Amino acid sequence: VWIRDDGLWAEGPGGFYDSRRSPYNAYLKARGYGGENPWHDHANSGVDPAGDIASGFLMKNAVLPAHVKEEDSETPWLTREAIDFLDRAKGPWCAHLSYIKPHWPYIAPDPYASMFGPQDFLPRRAAASERGAGNPVFRGFQNAPSCQSMSRDDVRDKVLRAYMGLVKQCDDQMGVLFKWLEDTGRMSSTMIVVTSDHGDFLGDHWMGEKTFFHDCAVKVPLIIYDPAPEADSTRGTVSEALVESIDLPPTFLEAAGGDPAAQAHWLQGQSLLPLLRGGAAPKRDIVVCEYDFTATPLAERFDLGPEASRIIMVANQSWKLIHFESGHRPMLFDLVDDPHELCDLGDSPDHDHVIDDLYAKLNAWARRPGARTTMSHDTLRDMRGKS
Repeated sequence: VWIRDDGLWAEGPGGFYDSRRSPYNAYLKARGYGGENPWHDHANSGVDPAGDIASGFLMKNAVLPAHVKEEDSETPWLTREAIDFLDRAKGPWCAHLSYIKPHWPYIAPDPYASMFGPQDFLPRRAAASERGAGNPVFRGFQNAPSCQSMSRDDVRDKVLRAYMGLVKQCDDQMGVLFKWLEDTGRMSSTMIVVTSDHGDFLGDHWMGEKTFFHDCAVKVPLIIYDPAPEADSTRGTVSEALVESIDLPPTFLEAAGGDPAAQAHWLQGQSLLPLLRGGAAPKRDIVVCEYDFTATPLAERFDLGPEASRIIMVANQSWKLIHFESGHRPMLFDLVDDPHELCDLGDSPDHDHVIDDLYAKLNAWARRPGARTTMSHDTLRDMRGKS
């Protein structure tokens, strides 16, 4: 880890909850920002009309500009730290530049705080029939405080201003980074991947945050720039292939000259390099997403143990199944006729055959070998007949 800052860094009666100190807080203090936690009091708070700190954790304050100079806010600071790392790197390197924004707390510095308004917002994707939905677990997620808040138009309108501003700031800072790569001659030898760990419901389906399986949360952006001449034939194109985040490690391995096939015993994904260079997409008929909610109040409300507090999504280009290990009925969405996932078909007898087919695919996925991670397939083959 070159540098890491996860925010919060709270202090209680017994001292700090984390033994590490925030490098970003140290930076802000060196720049003259006061308080024990300038990450919160300046970078993630505004100032209300009375002159008091207005925390960005309260969504009503999302319309205020953060009480920090734009160049001192988190995203530009982390961009400069990344450039410092790249400038010092000797030989091959790999950098995971993980911007925390756009994220809680929803508050942006000027000029980004006022760049966007209702004229820029997409309409909420939600149906009245989804409120108090039939599946009890989904209904439980909808009742979370953040979801109740984002179901209100007045809250959503405030948050979207900050959210879009923070996205624009990330976009601008990626431009700063890419220009530096170009100016230093590194652009021609650097593969760049722009992606995310998850999306945000932002009021769609009467939900907030990230913790469910509609496309707005799980279908993340994936933009890849491959500088190799072999990728010239696919530049500017879009692929609808089924890919997963776990495909990135084998992609990087192959791009660096390694052999992903020799590491298939522990790398679950498939290299995207052939797809980037005009070849075949990964051989995959489903994508999978998992969520363990055993540490949440919802699991306690349903009296679920750790084994039962799990949800697994399995999807292809046409259908999405959401399985509940708690024993509740599955949810099913027709991604062709209902691309916004507004109608749950999980209790439709007419779709039993679709549910059965997706369960068969999920069960085959669950049976994949996962107990031989210390020995490669080639090593195991070579052992045959020798013991």
